[in-house]
Amino acid sequence: MVRCGDVDTEIELPGFNALAAGRRKWTLTQAAFDGLLESLAADRERAGQLYQETRANLVGFFEWRGCPFPEDHADETINRVAKRISEGEEIRDPAKYFFGVARLLFLEIQRERARELHALSDLPEPSSGSADTVEQRLDCLRHCLKSISSEQRDLIVGYYEGEKSKKIKNRKRLSDRMKIPINTLRMRALRLREQLEACVEECLNNAA
Repeated sequence: MVRCGDVDTEIELPGFNALAAGRRKWTLTQAAFDGLLESLAADRERAGQLYQETRANLVGFFEWRGCPFPEDHADETINRVAKRISEGEEIRDPAKYFFGVARLLFLEIQRERARELHALSDLPEPSSGSADTVEQRLDCLRHCLKSISSEQRDLIVGYYEGEKSKKIKNRKRLSDRMKIPINTLRMRALRLREQLEACVEECLNNAA
């Protein structure tokens, strides 16, 4: 079975470039939550029971696949389903629908990890020479990526994504989307890389 720790770099998801910044832009409202419960059962108490069962099953879905923060992923799955219901989508088989959304989110998590690994592979080994693991470095990279803006995250991760010709094409698309020359993009990426290198090394030293 594929797990969260496994990386499939061939997975392509439309609009993924905004994933890290945009995953939680939509906020679950009371009205949307009420609509979600109504889709589960007409009786409010029964709907509440089904909601709790569904959430527990979703948490188990992500736990079984080795995903960190399975409860967060379960809540994100529920939010996405609630959003679609609030937009008028009719759900005839809620259980099947929830797990369909969960599987798509799982693929996004895998793809996000692949992007992190690409970014990590372009950072040099820490000068401290500490015997840190890949997971420790990934944890530090995630921490450091959270310290910069969403636009900067998209820039630095997108800049180093891919291999050889694919990386060149990615950078050209990134330059076009940001409406800046390639040289300007390169300088911004270099400054961000130096900032992240220092942050990751400091994080590793603090963890030692």
